[in-house]
Amino acid sequence: MREIHRILDANFNRAREALRVAEDCGRFALNDPAITAMAKDLRSDLREMLSAMPVDEMIASRDTPGDIGTEITSPSEADRSGLPDVAVAACKRLTESLRTIEEYGKIIDPGRSLQIERMRYNAYTLEQRLTGRLQVADRIARTKLYVLISSELCAGSLRSKARAALAGGGEVIQLREKNVSDDVFLAFAAELRELTDEMGKLFIVNDRPDIAAIVGADGVHLGQHDLPIAEARRLLRPGAAVGRTTRSVDQARAAVNEGADYVSIGPIFPSVTKNAGDALGPDVITDFCRDITVPVIPIGGITAENVSQVVDAGARRVAVCSAVCGQDDPKQAARAIRAQIPDIDQDE
Repeated sequence: MREIHRILDANFNRAREALRVAEDCGRFALNDPAITAMAKDLRSDLREMLSAMPVDEMIASRDTPGDIGTEITSPSEADRSGLPDVAVAACKRLTESLRTIEEYGKIIDPGRSLQIERMRYNAYTLEQRLTGRLQVADRIARTKLYVLISSELCAGSLRSKARAALAGGGEVIQLREKNVSDDVFLAFAAELRELTDEMGKLFIVNDRPDIAAIVGADGVHLGQHDLPIAEARRLLRPGAAVGRTTRSVDQARAAVNEGADYVSIGPIFPSVTKNAGDALGPDVITDFCRDITVPVIPIGGITAENVSQVVDAGARRVAVCSAVCGQDDPKQAARAIRAQIPDIDQDE
């Protein structure tokens, strides 16, 4: 049994170390209480599992000087270009270690296998949440439907409207509030952060990097006269996205040079949501998509009836507001728009 004890000892150590790396990323880098709590719960479960194992025999079987694995490393082991690489590597070590514990643990205590299996599934969820928070810009690039939501346009519950929009195919929710107090804005933002976490979607706050930072939003969207992008990033967690509203290719180029992860252009059609100037028309989208290197998101007056014009001009993602959250059935409204947007991978 010594070899079994040695395998279990090594993998409990690997899992514990990987969980600490993941927890520290969630706690100190992302300031994310949900991720931190998930990692802490898994560490607690791991300690409980270890207490049921023959710990003395496992420690006695340890032979670090004689472990041939300490002399073998892969070329990618030292390759960490940023937080996403660190988080992904830690989560992979965690799930692999739990799988090994599950299989070899059956020899020691077969009754524990289901408990370890549940821990492994929880670890997959932790990996999804952690890496998703660190790869926001890539997810926005793959987005087809970006939905703005405002309490002024939503009759009834803001949360229920947002849930319906996401269920209908929305991938990003942006909270836009111009006429509410800060405490109300913060309460709305916290509620939508919780909802988007639950549904695995992105949450962006309009204009307010401070509110975005407090609730751990996935990013902030800035107007032409809002904070510089670099200053907004100082308030946001690592990996958070920053978008910029633009009306011309020159403004969009300036936003890209400033570090924007994406730009919106509009209004494409006359908009009832806000007074953003004269409609630009769908033809401008062609120039934007040709000249701008970050994702371009047309906005303004886009509906299920005219979205085909936007797509024909080259758009592969759109932002909408009243066309979804102002409707009686936001789920169906979102579905009708999203169905007309081609898959990005097939066209870009």
